[in-house]
Amino acid sequence: MAVQKTQNYTAELTASIVEQYTDGQPVETIAEAIGKSVRSVRSKLVREGVYVAAEKPKGAARDMGPTKKELLIELEALVPFPVDGLMGATKEAISALISHAQN
Repeated sequence: MAVQKTQNYTAELTASIVEQYTDGQPVETIAEAIGKSVRSVRSKLVREGVYVAAEKPKGAARDMGPTKKELLIELEALVPFPVDGLMGATKEAISALISHAQN
């Protein structure tokens, strides 16, 4: 006895969602209109070769300042002791030591 598989998307429904998507309808709107999950509709559009993932927003460029290694080299030039043991310190702590040593 063969089990018949239920078809999730008919050819007409597939054509309809592809057309709606290519016309600019958001996937969320299409999914709500046909009573399916966004994930299901997105997967179908991917299988049909029409889905284009939205570009992820890029974070703002941050000025990270000097590296920890650069700060330690600067500190080493200012103090009469080795700074090897300060590798675990934060950049802020090393910067504070540099400021203190310069005064």
